[in-house]
Parts: sequence; C-alpha cells; structure tokens
Amino acid sequence: MATVFPSNQGIVLGGGLAGVSAANTLLENGARVVLLDKSSFCGGNSTKATSGINGAETKAQKAKGIDDTIELFTSDTLKGGAKKPEVVKVLCGNSGIDVDWLVEKFNLDLSLVARLGGHSAPRTHRGAERFPGMTITYALIQMVEKIAERTDKARIVTKARAHKLLTNSAGACVGVVYEKGGLDFQEHGPVILATGGFGADFTQNSLVAQYRP
Repeated sequence: MATVFPSNQGIVLGGGLAGVSAANTLLENGARVVLLDKSSFCGGNSTKATSGINGAETKAQKAKGIDDTIELFTSDTLKGGAKKPEVVKVLCGNSGIDVDWLVEKFNLDLSLVARLGGHSAPRTHRGAERFPGMTITYALIQMVEKIAERTDKARIVTKARAHKLLTNSAGACVGVVYEKGGLDFQEHGPVILATGGFGADFTQNSLVAQYRP
C-alpha cells in the first residue's frame, strides 16, 4: 500500500479482478475497505477473459498429476517477453496459491486445466462456464457486496472518478479525491491502484481516441 501510517481503512481504485481481489484481501485481514470505480458497475476488462487463469503448483494440477513448477512458469513468462523479472517473480510465485484461494474462498470451479500457447505445461484453469473471467470476477464482487450489505466493513462507490491522490508533508499517500455527480469527495487511508491500463480511458484526449478511434 502507498502509505506509511496506520489505518483501518483501505481504499481500492478500480473494480476489476485486481481491485476486487485487493478488496477481499483487505477484508480477510480485518480492515475496512472502500472500492471506487468510475463506471456504473464493477467488473472491468477482467469479465471479458475467455481462457481462464494461469497458476503453477495448484491443487487442481496436483490432483491431475500435472508436473509444473513456479520456476517453469517464470521461465515461460520471461521467454514470452516480460520485461520486469521482479514483477514476474511475484506474479508466478503467487499464482498457485492465488488460484487455490479463488477455489477455496469463493467456491469456484477451476478444475479444468489446459495448456495454452507459450506455456510448457497445462496451467490455465477454468470451469465449465463459457466466460471464466466473468465468473471469477463476479464471484469476488458479490462477496464484497454481501459484506457491504450486512456490515460497515465495506463500501462500493460507482460512477466515482478518482482524480487526485492526497499526500502528507512527508510525501506519503494518505487518501484520494474523487468526483461523483459533479461534486468532489475525499476518502482517507492507504490507496491501492488497480485501475488497469489506458484501455478504459474514454475521454476525448485518450490514447485510444488518438490511435484507435
């Protein structure tokens, strides 16, 4: 988290799979969370994924006798063109326990394991659904929604466009300013940026508008 001070509320910007994963992790660890998304509903680009989610050394792989390792997944990812080895190490190193977390925490079926292009072993997990990205992401959204309905531990604010990070005198991020309905609001606490890339920038001056109108 981009902060250096104690806080019992985490702020997550972005309601795609990364954002709702972060929100659920905060809740699991006893924090309050406010999730902000500029769209009218959560889900983001993650809901469009049709292949599945990759993981090495998962329980599903072991149950099927699939011989895969984190080291092999890391090697495949670097060969595929990844430019930041330190990020790849985290991505691949956590991939197996992350897939198991989705299965065990959210009761998802990810028992079908396939080998896709660029992979040296079957490690792409999905269930029988046609759109696994949608199935996975919505399960995590629904968990946050359920907690928000029953307790004060979680809040989801949609149509909320974050436009400024608040910092203290030491330069640490201590909150965010967002616009909703023409008015500015503030939330205070550590901020997790899960806003994705430029693909969801729908403004007139966006990179998408400039290069792929």
